[in-house]
Amino acid sequence: MASSNNHETISRASLHTQKKFELIEKYIMPWAQKLMNNSNCKGLVFIDCMCNSGLYYDANNALIEGTPLRVSRILRNIAGQYPCKHVYLYFNDRDEAKTALLSEIVPKETANFHIEITSKDASELLRTIGSKLSQPNLHYFLLYDPYDANIDWEALLPFFRHWGEVMINHMVSDPVRAISQVKKKSTMQKYEGTYMVSDFEKLVPFGSDKTAYEKRILQIINALKGKRRYYVAAYPFYNTQNSQMYSLIHCTSNPVGFELYKKTAWQTFGDHSSNKNNHGRENQLMLDFDGPGTLTTQTDESCFTVLDIAKYIHYCFKGQRDVPLEAVYGSLKSHPVFPADGYRSQIRDYLKSDFGAEIKVAKDPVTGKKETRISFAEGKFNYE
Repeated sequence: MASSNNHETISRASLHTQKKFELIEKYIMPWAQKLMNNSNCKGLVFIDCMCNSGLYYDANNALIEGTPLRVSRILRNIAGQYPCKHVYLYFNDRDEAKTALLSEIVPKETANFHIEITSKDASELLRTIGSKLSQPNLHYFLLYDPYDANIDWEALLPFFRHWGEVMINHMVSDPVRAISQVKKKSTMQKYEGTYMVSDFEKLVPFGSDKTAYEKRILQIINALKGKRRYYVAAYPFYNTQNSQMYSLIHCTSNPVGFELYKKTAWQTFGDHSSNKNNHGRENQLMLDFDGPGTLTTQTDESCFTVLDIAKYIHYCFKGQRDVPLEAVYGSLKSHPVFPADGYRSQIRDYLKSDFGAEIKVAKDPVTGKKETRISFAEGKFNYE
């Protein structure tokens, strides 16, 4: 679900919702292509258990397509390229009017492209599919997109334990707005389930602290994944008043998918880590009080820039000499926000121009192969 006007068969999509559609669409295409190219993959399963009708109105009352239509068109095309592999799509929404409309406008099925559209509780659908996850060589992508902070972790659990990917919309604006005013027992129970606390009173101190709610969600995911290696990346979405509405959290045990999501998110946000409007303040110079006499730029942790990636690298490697450039980029692979791919040339340029790094090509004394190495200056960067 994508908006608070969800009772309408065709909802309105705000700009941040449209940006969410764009991010999912941009991610699914290379995700599906990479997997279908793998001989061990026999097929894909995409699940949107809160799919809405597939159509939305924008601010100009023009019809635009939502996730189901964008994704189904992409996956139908990819299925056509791999006739021996199957693609299965599950779309679900409790509103029968929405699913009836969606059924009329989705692409037609083919011999290896299948769509099932249902109108039931999302948790019921996930429990049905979750019991069948043992089918070999099928790769799953689950989109869990509620319009409020209402997450059924028990229904999600099998998907965290299976080879696949889970994307959760954490509607952090909901508890920030409502926690301090909740009176109804049913609403308290909703928040207790979403944040997995035994007593609602434990959430009251969170108040309007978005970071506290997001940290709790990440703690829950970390607990549910078990002992398997897991990667989680979360990116915030802001409305036109610069208030954070939600975070789109991507969870996977595949490092390739993790890196692909980070790169796709940054590209979707115009080379930033969110769609927040900083009004150009990210380029404003300011005194660095940790390094007297030097200048720096403002860092907004809710909306990082490529320069902030370079700052982070300089901090990690400052004073080190002849570091292989691949090792420098490799240090970003486990970072929860900064991508290692897609911005290498810009990062390298910032390291040279703003941080005084020296880059040269040298021959490895052992292998004899040429490699690019970088030497980092001591201290902070400055603009003198």
